[in-house]
Amino acid sequence: MLKQVSFIFFLVFSCYMGVESQELKHLTDELQVNVGANRVWELYRHLGISRLTAQQLKNVIQNVQVLEGDGGVGTMLKLTFVPGNSSYTERFIVINDEKKVKVAKGLEGGCLAIGCSVQIVRFDIIEKTKDSCIIRSDIAYAVKKEFEANDPKPNIQLLAAAAQIAKRFLESSKI
Repeated sequence: MLKQVSFIFFLVFSCYMGVESQELKHLTDELQVNVGANRVWELYRHLGISRLTAQQLKNVIQNVQVLEGDGGVGTMLKLTFVPGNSSYTERFIVINDEKKVKVAKGLEGGCLAIGCSVQIVRFDIIEKTKDSCIIRSDIAYAVKKEFEANDPKPNIQLLAAAAQIAKRFLESSKI
């Protein structure tokens, strides 16, 4: 177990160190859901939230493609957007079932295509009561020095929309 925790720390630390000591900026969205954290985590843990979001936002997401993996650590996911076929590719680098945390590192597209040097997406499912939780979506990013004047930022709206979709889906299908 200690080896796994050390490896996870190393992966996350390595991603942050790739920023070359630039300060990471954060965009965060939180949404309360009237469903237990375990049910929400089941949707977020693997590929469920990506597929559900693509299904519900067909006017935004053209395709979700698993390039590698099965939804666990190491999985590479590519989202292709409508119109213009721009895309975003990420790799899942941390999935912590105990803390209900998932972290993905952007590989290409997204804010990386407009001047960011790193983009890290993190989801935390935070239990409030046995029947409610918070979905916290966070994008950490750094801007390349030569693009600082343009102030490029990732877009948190898609993550916020995914949380709203998860909320509607899970709250409407309560057992």
